[in-house]
Amino acid sequence: MLEVGGVPLWQRQLQVLRELLPAEIFISASHRSEWASLGHEVIADLQDDIGPLAGLVASLHRSAHPLLLALAVDLPNMSADYLRGLLQLCAHGRGVVATGLHGFEPLAAVYPKESLPLAESFVCAERFSLQDFAAHCVAGGLLIERAISPSDEPLFLNVNTPTDFASIAHG
Repeated sequence: MLEVGGVPLWQRQLQVLRELLPAEIFISASHRSEWASLGHEVIADLQDDIGPLAGLVASLHRSAHPLLLALAVDLPNMSADYLRGLLQLCAHGRGVVATGLHGFEPLAAVYPKESLPLAESFVCAERFSLQDFAAHCVAGGLLIERAISPSDEPLFLNVNTPTDFASIAHG
């Protein structure tokens, strides 16, 4: 619910996604009345308290299309142009994940439906790391890596702490 420039981060992300003209948009999270008022379906996590992999599994189940673009709410600088570039690298049964100095960016990635069984197996095995999941997807040919260029690094500013938020809210 944090706001930047008077706009909640989740609304900023929805606008970025709308610019891509997707066939469907849904929100993977706990239900909030604010989200329902916009007319987007809210998809509950497969299981509570296990992290974003649960949301990814639920979203892959729900998606009516062969590719699912996942976008975290805490990436306020992400652009539709960058995501469009990821989508252009996809093929049948193969998505793409951005890779930077700190590893994969698994919540700014495109997953093929074919990754669902692997994601479910990770949850069943209580392996909840998206870094590990993305690595297995790459090794299995389900995802290709796209290196993050120095000019694109600001797109991946992640707002996880009060200091991070202060840097975007006042910077």
